[in-house]
Amino acid sequence: MLDFDNLEKYRENNRIEAKKALGGLPRSIWETYSAFANTLGGVILLGVEEYADKSLHPVDLPDPEGMVKDFWDAVNNPNKASVNILSDKNVQIRVVDGNHIIEITVPRAQRYDRPVYVDGNPLRGTYRRNGEGDYRCTKEEVQAMMRDAAIKTQDMTLLESMELDVFDYDSVRRYRNRMKNHRPGHVWEELEDGDFLYKLGAVGRGADGKLHPTAAGLLMFGFEYEIVKEYPNYFLDYQERMDESTRWTDRIVSTSGDWSGNVFDFYFRVYQRIAQDIKVPFKMENGERVDDTPVHVALREALANCLVNADYYGSRGLVIVKQKDSITISNPGGFRIDIQTAISGGVSDPRNAALIKMFNLINIGERAGSGIPNIYRIWRKQGWREPAIAESFEPERISLVLPLEKSADKKPLIETADKKALIETADKRKSAKTKGQCEEIISYLTIHVSAKNSDLANLLDLKPTRIRELLKGLIAEGIVVAEGDHKNRIYKLKS
Repeated sequence: MLDFDNLEKYRENNRIEAKKALGGLPRSIWETYSAFANTLGGVILLGVEEYADKSLHPVDLPDPEGMVKDFWDAVNNPNKASVNILSDKNVQIRVVDGNHIIEITVPRAQRYDRPVYVDGNPLRGTYRRNGEGDYRCTKEEVQAMMRDAAIKTQDMTLLESMELDVFDYDSVRRYRNRMKNHRPGHVWEELEDGDFLYKLGAVGRGADGKLHPTAAGLLMFGFEYEIVKEYPNYFLDYQERMDESTRWTDRIVSTSGDWSGNVFDFYFRVYQRIAQDIKVPFKMENGERVDDTPVHVALREALANCLVNADYYGSRGLVIVKQKDSITISNPGGFRIDIQTAISGGVSDPRNAALIKMFNLINIGERAGSGIPNIYRIWRKQGWREPAIAESFEPERISLVLPLEKSADKKPLIETADKKALIETADKRKSAKTKGQCEEIISYLTIHVSAKNSDLANLLDLKPTRIRELLKGLIAEGIVVAEGDHKNRIYKLKS
């Protein structure tokens, strides 16, 4: 991951922690181990000193083999670390400029191993990483990780303190009508509401022998004032900001009281708003006008993904903002799989599996693991700027930005008669501004592992042609490598 021939070019950040460690294994290493495991992963460098200008430089560890042994003894001790998520390849002794240092690569822990905590106390010993270093997690953050670690998804919980009067049966009727249209003759079609909801997973039988709502049923069909009894932070918010002179030009919130406020009704109210400006080309099929496009499919997928993967116990609620040039969808809860894996597709680990089943029965949502890749594919085909996914902490949130404007990458590249001169110029860039831009690229690739040209262009607010110049220079210096063909090319730090 790191190019040790250019160690001085790196800086401590969300993914790198340097410790001089000449006095032995630092006590603070365990806070960082926990923090990296519970956030995005990272590299701990022992025997590396940070100078006043923030650059990193090696110092010679007197007994690196002994320190490695001490580390393994401690990380395998459950009284020190709740779980060892490392293998032999994650701990390496390196020689840099004749100095012995230790590189400990901490991966992001799988959800079933989180929270990774130290000193035997999850509430006092669970840490995460932010831009300023390691911080102790709040009780709410620890509880969120514990919920995600469970085998059953959150929405399968049976709420035995509630009765079936928490449901808005108008919502149930609308759902059943949609299911009848999409799946005519389904074996559940003639069932009474109670039996239908039981088959759907919206209710279950409690220890008292009676039917009670499941968490999924409450979210999908409940009244908002009933939902908040189980989910105190539950809040659904859609905003249209089409005029810069006002905070919003239209708004739908779950607390308004003039509609149910549940997830099912929110989906259809919001989808109508975000899809209404999408142009529909004239197309006939079997003698009827087709009013659906791949973009409509992608918008439905994005909205459904947001609703089925939200942590409804989390804070700040679910927020969707539509502007003239973009749609931003943000929900509480972190990713349960790596972001790059989610974008690549084929792997699914939903937070609310019962909600997915309910949406799938009315033909909303694609097969497991294909939703996000499909969104990216459709956006590329439209020639729009690539969607951007971000995960943030304090509190945990996922945001998906869907640009509704053409990509600058569609502009022709400027040809140069002397490509060799261009590379030489890139190699010799000495201005403070260019140096700072290169350092930002290195920092971003350290945090995000890989990036496309468009990611870096958005980060630095530069044209893709300028980003290509900077990347060519970093590639020539042996700091960055490129992988993939032109359309799918990504950039990584040289390993």
